[in-house]
Amino acid sequence: MAEPTSKTSRSKRGSRRAHNGIRSTTRANCTNCGALVRPHHACGSCGHYRGREVIVEAN
Repeated sequence: MAEPTSKTSRSKRGSRRAHNGIRSTTRANCTNCGALVRPHHACGSCGHYRGREVIVEAN
């Protein structure tokens, strides 16, 4: 098997891993109740998505 010719420096290794950082999740406001929701997901508090109620709350 092939072996590395020299040790990879911390700078070279860090440059290769630069895109692996953790990003914060984006949030948007619900158009119905104003709560913070993830984009392209139904609102957890009121059950609306794109102006329609998609999750019917059982009382």
